[in-house]
Amino acid sequence: MKKLSLATTIVILLLVCSDGIQAQTTQSTLSQVELMKQFIGTWKFDLATDTTIFWDLKTFGIGMEGNFRIVANGKTLMEGKQLWGYDINLDKWISAQMMRGMPIQLYAHWFASKNKWITISYKDIPNPENASEKWDMEFKSPDVLTNSWIRNNKLIEVKTFTRVKE
Repeated sequence: MKKLSLATTIVILLLVCSDGIQAQTTQSTLSQVELMKQFIGTWKFDLATDTTIFWDLKTFGIGMEGNFRIVANGKTLMEGKQLWGYDINLDKWISAQMMRGMPIQLYAHWFASKNKWITISYKDIPNPENASEKWDMEFKSPDVLTNSWIRNNKLIEVKTFTRVKE
């Protein structure tokens, strides 16, 4: 009787433990905060032969601050600032962007995979699949990323950013 009871207890423990282990390994969530660290640094995109966009992101607490400028022939044509914060309830990054002479712009961002990043206007959070504009970024390597601008489900342009080595 004791052998049967001990055997039954062991079988039950194995079933319970294996079920718990399986439940833990099947869950896979993306760490939005950790993945965002891929963006830290200075990036550039050649807009035209003599025009370049520079985008600099650095940590600010658990968020980030960004600065960007468009330079043509050594002269700054436009510049702006960004403040990024992670919203734990939405599991998304929220950014505010300001450029001289323009109203503030708010965006929501998130990683859909380890290499793919999505950006939409903040107002489109309730229905992101119907966002009128969307930017899909993809890390091709740690120092190269592409940015696809989509408007009304049509690809408008693709830009390639490269990390500036200092």
